[in-house]
Amino acid sequence: MDVPAKGIAAVADHGGSLGRARSLFAHAPEPWVDLSTGINPHSYPLFDLPATALTRLPEPARAHELAAVAAQAYGAPSPRHVALAPGTQILLPRVFSLKKPGRAAILGPTYAEHARTAALAGHSVVEVSEFSALAGADLAVVVNPNNPDGRIVSRADLLTLTEALRRRGGLLVVDEAFMDVGLRAESLCADVGQGGIIVLRSLGKFFGLAGVRLGFAIASEDIAQRLNAEFGPWSVSGPALEYGIRALGDHAWQEDMRSRLSAEAARLDGLLARHGVAIDGGVSLFRHVTTEHAASLFAELGSRGILVRNFSDRPNELRFGLPGSKEEWRRLEAALSAWSADASNRGGGVRAAASR
Repeated sequence: MDVPAKGIAAVADHGGSLGRARSLFAHAPEPWVDLSTGINPHSYPLFDLPATALTRLPEPARAHELAAVAAQAYGAPSPRHVALAPGTQILLPRVFSLKKPGRAAILGPTYAEHARTAALAGHSVVEVSEFSALAGADLAVVVNPNNPDGRIVSRADLLTLTEALRRRGGLLVVDEAFMDVGLRAESLCADVGQGGIIVLRSLGKFFGLAGVRLGFAIASEDIAQRLNAEFGPWSVSGPALEYGIRALGDHAWQEDMRSRLSAEAARLDGLLARHGVAIDGGVSLFRHVTTEHAASLFAELGSRGILVRNFSDRPNELRFGLPGSKEEWRRLEAALSAWSADASNRGGGVRAAASR
């Protein structure tokens, strides 16, 4: 089913806003436990930057080095297939403007900024619930793995879609912000040389470095170099270059972190299940829940200074990120215990409902 995109006047609400949390729960204890994002709570280790990263304009050679490291890390055909940007968000309107205004179809429900920025680029935007509905678009957008439910579309299906779009002069944009913790064999980064595909990657989620603001567009050489030219020199800051080169090249840290996140996601699943909350999707950085008790759970957690992601247009859904410390795990368990006990005392049947 096609759903018209929402208005574009304002940036959509997202997770991670403690200002919003404090306005909703003015008397909640602090510090907040922010589980409302899919950002890794165990960030890549911070390190001392060379002074020149802050005091000099970034050297082109360092940007070229980052492109090479990113190409290797993501499996792109070459560094010339990589465009650097100060975050994926700033790439969206530029990428969507590569196609003249037409019909943009976004596989949803998903991250709201794709619809907003595609509309800003002049496209008529619809959200579609069926993958097959993307084939008739001028611009098709897939988040893979999807945020917030972790849905994966296979590489084979995406390549079939790409061929259908290419015959019509269309473009497929695949946002792989969470592919570092997804089924990496389904990534399209290695396939961009055939044209008609742009893949977006980010340092913010898996590496836990959202504030560094570093993103990549993996595309055919002509598109990648066009994007690089549009951003011009010094598009990525000196500190972002240093963190990107170090983190993307640290394969041992990446493999260890994937194992750690998988174990912690399993721990979160068990904790939620013990309190009558069943997981129905996600990746190891976040877990997705659909329950008729979402509103009361969100409110109980918020009153105790724990913020999870809720969705105004999907009131029965919540997304849980991972706690980042023993104290955060303790607070989450205590809050869930209080909520489930209160529901049982009211005869809410939370545990029974979750088991059906």
